[in-house]
Amino acid sequence: MNDSLSPKAQQDVREMTGHMNFVGIMGIILGALNCLSIIGAIIGVPYIIASLRIREAADNFNRYLNEGSTVTLEMAFEKQKSAFFITKVMLIIGLVLAVVGIIFFLATMAMVGTMPNQY
Repeated sequence: MNDSLSPKAQQDVREMTGHMNFVGIMGIILGALNCLSIIGAIIGVPYIIASLRIREAADNFNRYLNEGSTVTLEMAFEKQKSAFFITKVMLIIGLVLAVVGIIFFLATMAMVGTMPNQY
């Protein structure tokens, strides 16, 4: 048992790891469903990797509570950092693709609007 954290902080970490495990499992499932298509695999594989990192971080946080080893706490933060980095990159790529898609849509609508009616 780790005595360096208050009982409230220990309870918060226990609850957090429960949420992290749930998010990790659901992320793995959703990533696997995305991987059923070739294009979806582009999103699914990084999503699975990020979800695995979340689960690994949760395991390390639990291990830290039980053992009190700062090495496991550092590993937990490292895994969590990795998951957030992967998620950040995916979000940035998604936003860029959304903007490109909107621009393409607006350009297409502008071209259609300038075409003469052929009725």
